[in-house]
Amino acid sequence: MKLWKRNVVVAAIVVFVCAAVYLNWSYNRQDGSEDAGKTLGEAALVGAQTDDPLLSATPAPDGAEGSAQTEGGGESGTGYFDSARLNRQQARDSALSLLQEAAASEEADQTMKDEANAAIQTMASLTVSEAQIENLITAKGYADCIAFIGDNSVSVVVAATETGLTDSDVARITEIVTQETGMSASQIRIIEAEM
Repeated sequence: MKLWKRNVVVAAIVVFVCAAVYLNWSYNRQDGSEDAGKTLGEAALVGAQTDDPLLSATPAPDGAEGSAQTEGGGESGTGYFDSARLNRQQARDSALSLLQEAAASEEADQTMKDEANAAIQTMASLTVSEAQIENLITAKGYADCIAFIGDNSVSVVVAATETGLTDSDVARITEIVTQETGMSASQIRIIEAEM
């Protein structure tokens, strides 16, 4: 009975972590949000003044405060990706902290410690795979991207190109994700981020 309860606790922690990562990701990509949490790639700075700490902490190339902007005055579009990476990392740090506490608990038996350590290793493996997917996609010439690997799916958000993502772009990205994760094309979702 005790082992069953511990397994339920570990499973609940994993479910909550996955839910937190998904909610952070979906919250940050919602369109039409008018609160402080709006998509950073769509933010418009007027007079280089902002209340957003992510934008105010990033100096523009000319040394002025505000977000990085392209020569034409438009935004570079990296704000969304930076924010999404930050949210993903914060969710992972929180989950990692919970798992480390469970693994280090004196009250935990060896099975619970092993399960917590296995979950930590899985999280580390997913983090490496996501980083490799992102690096390979940007190496193919795409401006920026972020990958989210779930239990049975992968979502990849790619910065929009001038002409939009073509079928060959989608095939190239799908091939990279398939090679890295072993998942089938039907498990991969590619989203074009409008900047």
